This record gives sequence, C-alpha cells and structure tokens, in this order.
Amino acid sequence: MTQMATTLTPILTKFWDDPQSWTLATYEDNEGYQALKKALAMQPADLVQLTKDSGLRGRGGAGFPTGMKWGFLPPPDGGPRYLVVNADESEPGTCKDIPLMMAAPQFLIEGVVITSFAIGCNHAFIYLRGEVVHVYRRLLRAVEEAYAAGYLGKDIQGSGFDLDITVHAGAGAYICGEETALLDSLEGRRGQPRLKPPFPAVAGLYARPTVVNNVESIASVPPILLHGHEWFADMGTEKSRGFGIFSLSGHVKRPGQYEAPLGITLRELLDMAGGMRDPNRKLKFWTPGGSSTPLFTEEHLDVPLDFESVAAAGSMLGTRALQIFDDTTCVVRAVDRWTEFYKHESCGKCTPCREGTWWLKQILGRLEHGQGDEEDLDKLLDICDNILGRSFCALGDGATSPITSSIQYFRQEFLDHLTQGGCPFDRSASTLFAKDPVSA
Repeated sequence: MTQMATTLTPILTKFWDDPQSWTLATYEDNEGYQALKKALAMQPADLVQLTKDSGLRGRGGAGFPTGMKWGFLPPPDGGPRYLVVNADESEPGTCKDIPLMMAAPQFLIEGVVITSFAIGCNHAFIYLRGEVVHVYRRLLRAVEEAYAAGYLGKDIQGSGFDLDITVHAGAGAYICGEETALLDSLEGRRGQPRLKPPFPAVAGLYARPTVVNNVESIASVPPILLHGHEWFADMGTEKSRGFGIFSLSGHVKRPGQYEAPLGITLRELLDMAGGMRDPNRKLKFWTPGGSSTPLFTEEHLDVPLDFESVAAAGSMLGTRALQIFDDTTCVVRAVDRWTEFYKHESCGKCTPCREGTWWLKQILGRLEHGQGDEEDLDKLLDICDNILGRSFCALGDGATSPITSSIQYFRQEFLDHLTQGGCPFDRSASTLFAKDPVSA
C-alpha cells in the first residue's frame, strides 16, 4: 500500500482537504495566480506553443491535443472570440469536474484567464450542469473573489488585458455536453448538435471563433505554465502525457478521486482504494471511461490507463470514470439501465440515435425479464452497427458501447436470462441497485 502511494500526483487535488480549500486565500497560499503573472509577461503565441509542447490532451473524453485546438483559431479580425468551458459533466460514472470546481474552483478560473489571454478572448463562459446548484453558487463566489482581487475585469494586474467570465447554468440535458449542442444552448436555443464543418474554432458561439475545453483541461494549464512543459511531459506516457483525476466508484472499498499519471493500471488504483468492497467478491466488469466506453473485465486489470493502451485493448479512456462492479451484479441489468439513460437523453435530431436507442431499450428490457430468444442478441448487434458512426454526434456511438462489449464478454449471461425465464441473480445480494423497486 505504501509503495503504491508514490504513484499518486496530487496537483489539482493537493489541498482539497484544507478546511477552506475553495477560497482565494487558500489558493494563493498554494502557488495560486503565480502562473497568471508569468503568462501576462509572455506573448500569447508562446503560451499556445507551450501548451502544445506539454502534450496536454483534452480531459473531457476525446483526448484531442489542447494546444492544437487553440491553434486552430483563425487570425484576429477585430471581432470577438470566445472561450467556453464545458462543465456539463453528466456521463454516468463521471465525477471529477464537479468535485474539482467544488473544492478548488480558482484552478479553473486562473486557467480560464491564462487561456483567454493566449487566444485573445475578452469574454469567457463556464457552462455548468444545472442540477449542481451548490457548485454553481461556489463558482459564482469564486468569480466574485477573482474580480475583487484584480484577476478578472479591466486591465488585469496592470497588463492592459480585459476579461469577463459568465457562469451559465444549463437545464439538465446530457446532450449539452456535446460542444456544439452546448453552444446552441448557451445562445438560448434548444441543445442539439450542429453540423460540422464549420467547427467551433471558425464559427462557434455567436458564429465567432470559439475554443471549447473541458474543466480539467483548463485547470491543468496553470500548473503546466508554472512548472514547465517538461515537468508535465515527464509524467504519464510518451503519447499520453501528464496527470489526470481517476474517479473510482461502485464496489470498491474507498471510492473517490485518485490523481495519478496517465498509464497507471486499475490494479494499482484498486490497491490504493483498499480493494473490492467485499473482499470475498471478485471483480466482474468495469468501465475505463464512463458508461459510453466499452466494458473491461478482470483480464484488463493491468492495461495501462492511457489513451493508446486502452484503445488497443478495445475501449476508450474517456473521462477516466472507473465504475467497478463485482460478481453480484447482473451485467444485463446494468447495461439495460445505461441504455434507458441514452434513450431518454437522445435529443431526437438524427434517426439512427432517436430510433435506435428506443429499440435497443425495448429488446434489452425483454431480455432482462427472460423474454425473447437468442436471435435478439444478433438483432441488438445489428442495431448497434446501424447506429455506430451514423449518428449526428457521439451519443449514439456511446449508447452502443456497453451493449456490444457486454455481449462480447458475457453472452452466456444473456442466454441464462432466456433459459431461466428472467434474471438469475439474487437482487437482494447486490448493493448496486439497493434503492430500486424489485419490479424495475
């Protein structure tokens, strides 16, 4: 246990346990806003280059190089350009951005100021998931503190650079986590994905050049600038550099946030988390990046959790939302629940996702209750094949991932539902859905 603890890299999580971790005073005691002072003395183009050199990749799931995204903006034309922070964290199992904003919101705000300076933005937006009212209040207070201290507003720190931040609360739509749907929602329209191109870098918010980044991506910018891109690149792997917050939940003894270099394995993280919640139970399946990534099993315990290794093993690193399920869990029921979520959250704009997720839910619901036949498994795979790569955005693709991977690894369990006329698992033994009515 002691040996494993050395692989943790508390940077964004360094002072979360401070009694007043969210205040500006605590942040300033922990190198807060030193990176901004350094940034304001640099050329914006040098900041973009430094971010490229660090190898920072988007922490919102897709893993696109952050500095490259900033570099896509066209040359200034005298009009406004925007930075939009995607804080609409709503992927089932994902829980890193919300605790980060709750415990240390100034990391995000300093990152927003530095990024805005780098890309020539004078008005930035933080689009927050509407249900987390406590985080909304904390962010608003943190922005107030930053204005009062001269880190926001006019002529920041005497540099001549102006920046305003607007914190916007969404209305609880998972689809608004997709960057172009988020922009439509921010403009006051229904949150639905836009056709691309044009990409947000060319015509984003209010049809102006826009950078959309995840909370953790932006919050990682101040430490990188302060300590240097080599410091950041020394952590992680050659192509997946740096640190990240790994969110462990489910059947694990100590669930929570574990900040570690990319490339750590679930076996190491489980050791740090005290192992399975019930030591007599075995790990059955887990998600490497939230419910929209293909499932992994016990055989994947030693897969390095970086973008390349996870992809090579057949899944995606995503948001590093590690949901752990032991052998009391019915995989058919878990996948059925996730599919219900995607069916409900589909915006309805494109036919493959709108119709496909509905049919996936119908068939899975039948199988969960022991109805149907083996041909339904092939029908599920056929529908997934018709959604994958054909839907307007990644929601449809994500909905297929748990289904195709669960049939790949647990086909027999689906068949057991049919031969036994229902779910063979003792629901009273599973703590996963403890609050559900048995008839659900």
